[in-house]
Amino acid sequence: MITVKKEGILLKKTELDFECDGVLNPAVIKDNEKTHLFYRAVAKGNISTIGYCSLLNPLEVQERYEYPILRPEFGYEKHGIEDPRIVKIEDIFYLTYTAYDGINALGALAISRDLTNWKKLGIIVPEITFEEFKYFSEIDKSHDEKYIRFNKFQISHQENTEEVYLWCKNLVFFPRKINNKFYFLIRIKPDVQLVAGIEKIEDLTSQFWNNYFLNFKEHIVLSPKHEHEISYIGCGCPPIETERGWLIIYHGVHDSVEGYVYSACAALLDLDNPGKEISRLPYPLFKPQEKWELKGEVNNVCFPTGAVVEDDTLFIYYGAADQRIAVVSVNISELLDELITYKYLDVEVNNL
Repeated sequence: MITVKKEGILLKKTELDFECDGVLNPAVIKDNEKTHLFYRAVAKGNISTIGYCSLLNPLEVQERYEYPILRPEFGYEKHGIEDPRIVKIEDIFYLTYTAYDGINALGALAISRDLTNWKKLGIIVPEITFEEFKYFSEIDKSHDEKYIRFNKFQISHQENTEEVYLWCKNLVFFPRKINNKFYFLIRIKPDVQLVAGIEKIEDLTSQFWNNYFLNFKEHIVLSPKHEHEISYIGCGCPPIETERGWLIIYHGVHDSVEGYVYSACAALLDLDNPGKEISRLPYPLFKPQEKWELKGEVNNVCFPTGAVVEDDTLFIYYGAADQRIAVVSVNISELLDELITYKYLDVEVNNL
């Protein structure tokens, strides 16, 4: 097993109204030698906005705004803007987040050229009802019982189910175009899916998503496999490009006597064909162990959403127990060597 150092808590909630109930799940990006952190800030009533701070170094805050940089403006996000991730593609920053309207939780996008002025492009994931999803399930048998079981809960307490969509969260862009096209990850429980080959955001039409669901099995890139992630998995940090492949830091969830436990996990995807999994760790990269990860708004949670690489060190930023933001560090070369080891083991097993 590789060495992971828990560097401790970076941000805690304050008495400011917009973040008095918690700070968690940050997006992190380094641009022009400055590191920017956009985090989910929770106010009373569980209404989330996006706060901002800059970092002096990976473990020290330089400046922290006393107001949110992004807040709900439209009906599709009226109950909160949650769990941001960020990448820079060419000269534009793409900040994705979960838009929550009180019923539906769906991936949305905002773009900027300067990290200050943002243009919201709205929800870009499928807005598909549960009944529509069941219809596609009957066409494509890859929509087996596990998809129905994990996603039908959203309609169980709603009077008007026509307004209830399949939850599609954890929207994460790859940090560059592949073959001049956008690629991104989404999560429809219990798996992680890939959306590939988009020339422009406007191509994500209803017809596009209808065709996507008709061939849904082809788009599943990661599924629960090991004990620590057996309940379901979800996208974490934006993919990190390495010579070994796309390094994916994601979250895995397993049920326990104390409820769900969220751990940080690692996998490699092929550089040219990100729909191909090369390898993954058969154990958590790190899991809840410290008191501030075990107890909080939601207990037993390590939820990675942002990462930066400094020399040969990977710093991973995560929500700890849904109440605070913490950091771990790991030698990225050591992590890649470990992942490749399990690739070789898979090949050996397959050749027996």
